[in-house]
Amino acid sequence: MAEYDLSGINIPYNLDAEQSVLGAVLMSSDVMNDLVSVLQPEYFYADINRNVFGVMLNMFLANDRIDIVTVLEATMRQGVFETVEQGKEYLTRIMQAVPSISSVEKYAAIVTDKYMARSLIFAAKDIIDAANEGAEDANTLIDFAEQKIFDIRNGTDVKGLTHISGIVLENMNAINELYKKARSGNGPSITGLSTLYRELDKRIYGLNRSDLIILAARPGMGKTSFAMNIATNVGKKYPDKSIAVFSLEMSKEQIVNRMISSEASLTSESMKTGDIPEEKWKDIGRAADVLSRLNIYIDDTTGGATVAAMKAKLRRMKNLGLVVIDYLQLMTSNKNYNGNRVVEISEITRNLKIMAKELNVPVITLSQLARGPEQRPDKRPMLSDLRESGSIEQDADIVMFLYRNAYYDKTDPNVNSCECIVAKNRHGETGTVPLGWDGEYTRFTNAEFRSEQ
Repeated sequence: MAEYDLSGINIPYNLDAEQSVLGAVLMSSDVMNDLVSVLQPEYFYADINRNVFGVMLNMFLANDRIDIVTVLEATMRQGVFETVEQGKEYLTRIMQAVPSISSVEKYAAIVTDKYMARSLIFAAKDIIDAANEGAEDANTLIDFAEQKIFDIRNGTDVKGLTHISGIVLENMNAINELYKKARSGNGPSITGLSTLYRELDKRIYGLNRSDLIILAARPGMGKTSFAMNIATNVGKKYPDKSIAVFSLEMSKEQIVNRMISSEASLTSESMKTGDIPEEKWKDIGRAADVLSRLNIYIDDTTGGATVAAMKAKLRRMKNLGLVVIDYLQLMTSNKNYNGNRVVEISEITRNLKIMAKELNVPVITLSQLARGPEQRPDKRPMLSDLRESGSIEQDADIVMFLYRNAYYDKTDPNVNSCECIVAKNRHGETGTVPLGWDGEYTRFTNAEFRSEQ
């Protein structure tokens, strides 16, 4: 924990609650099952209590028996107490002081509440120090302040240091869930949100938290449609998740029209002209009802399309699950780069990656491609084709390209075939995923394919 000049400020803490939590664990180790998900060692104000709980947490992870004898031995090995007598006296005293084991969750809630209050004080001090230094502009300071408060609200340690035991526990729980899912046979074992495109999910293990995913293609390949298809699929699969779509090119009405076209299997031409067959109105009504129930929010604001502005809006959303941005080259920066778009785009992608990590959600960002593919016999895009690339490839966790050969070769009979080329994949192998393309309905589908020897 950082050192602060906090003279004149009453630091909130409750030693009785901290000791009651530890004493309850010594009296009944079963209560650790309820505590590990709500308490971390750093939540304890007193150093001795923080260290004792850290020892208990490590013992819990190692599946060791937790009682006064084993905890005393473990704390002595780690130098928590100077003498055995001192350790035995302290552990015995906190056991005897526990009012009721059944109220341990209430004691834990008090410890957490005091920790959050202390975090607010420390965050306020950081904000004051940053403002006094005057090194940043006002917008950057506001973003810094909002992030501090957001971290506290979401239970994130504002000091940035988390004991490895807590991270290990979270990972073990995640691995256990994947194991159970794999054993049950309920679909592919993916670590993120499913796109409902089976082969793509297998390749990238779903849309993973904190990932920056770049989806790029030449104009006309359908990258906006694919992104909206993914957003719709995630909305259907995970109705409790909020999905934010920032459309910097198309209006929200145009976006929704495309979504209705895909959902109702209605041609885009009919949507534009209003020449709709009578029998299709039932499908339109059903599509409208399905889409209205999805937890999707669309922002088509074009002015001030900065990462900071987006982040401020996203922080206010509850249970955010996915962010889609259409598209990267229409975004701007708070700083002036004198027309150097390569440097500006590099800063934007770096901040998008930071945003994905801070909000702990996957961020899909669409991107244009340079004209490189048009000049080659094989027009499949490559990483070097990313327009104003700068650090796009470096910052992204996953880079995907859409390619339809029939777009270039009008004699190609496979007009409904599309390739999703995973050119960079931080989680696994790269490769090409086959997709189906219904251009009439601006819709991508799973491709049924067969590998031939």
